[in-house]
Amino acid sequence: MNVTIYHNPRCSKSRQTLELIRAEGIEPMIVEYLSETPSAAEIKGLLEKLGKAPRDIVRKGEAVYKELGLKDAAISDDALIEAMAANPILIERPIVVNGDKAALGRPPEDVLKIL
Repeated sequence: MNVTIYHNPRCSKSRQTLELIRAEGIEPMIVEYLSETPSAAEIKGLLEKLGKAPRDIVRKGEAVYKELGLKDAAISDDALIEAMAANPILIERPIVVNGDKAALGRPPEDVLKIL
């Protein structure tokens, strides 16, 4: 089983999700996405696996969200994805991937369904 977690070690939900995965006996590949920024294509792939739209995983409380005017409903999905690739702090975390499935660890227990 190849499990990957897009992780921010400073985030309590991300740390809890990592602990939960390890408690299942799985040592995931850890991608610290703030320093190992996913490309726009990788973000699109994550969205497909999650079955979510870009607005579903963008962190609306971040200052850069407001600075870039991303609240505007006229902004396209592609523009949101590009903004997340350029500003990875905008990506909701953690995202856990197992094969062709992914889950957002909010709450952390949500990832158990794909393990």
